[in-house]
Amino acid sequence: MRTDSFSHPSEHVSGTRPGPLGGQDSLAKRGGRDLPAHLSAGVLLMISTVALGLTAGLLFTFGVAVMPGLAETDDPTYVTAMQSFNDTIQSNWALAVLFAGVLPATVVAAVLDHRNGRRAAARWAAYAAILYLGALLVTAGFNIPMNSDLAALGDPSTMTDFAIVDRFKTTWVAANALRAVLCAAALGCLTRALVLHGRSTAPAPVR
Repeated sequence: MRTDSFSHPSEHVSGTRPGPLGGQDSLAKRGGRDLPAHLSAGVLLMISTVALGLTAGLLFTFGVAVMPGLAETDDPTYVTAMQSFNDTIQSNWALAVLFAGVLPATVVAAVLDHRNGRRAAARWAAYAAILYLGALLVTAGFNIPMNSDLAALGDPSTMTDFAIVDRFKTTWVAANALRAVLCAAALGCLTRALVLHGRSTAPAPVR
């Protein structure tokens, strides 16, 4: 007696397989291997959440500890320290990947979840992407140009005009506070997206 005629119909459909609830999980290509789309989105959400948490923590630390501490020093020390911080951050590839990788990973996760019917998770991931994009725009519009201006001044020991320090203590610090808030809000949205994604992909309890 043949038993292959009783196999699940979805097993004969190219590129799909039965899902944990008896349905079909669409597959996503990743590294040449077939992975369920919900798994790919979940991995991206976790990566984005961790990376954004580190980013928000770095900006928060600058806002509540580094910048207030520098404000207590003299102007040459302030300039020297900020130039050193900026040089270190700009030359660190790990930080560059961290800052640049959050947005595309979050957007791709949102698209995958949306395509696979997890609209609530996709919506919160989209909120996170929008908020993080806002933080990037603040950085590009205020912090980076001011960092470039500071670097162009050269050796602080040869400087006679330290007016830029006052600009850093006001404008740069305010912009940093804004992007820290935006990143923290985006982190909250990503956390919500991850929770909703997990709930929607969890197998039904056995009764």
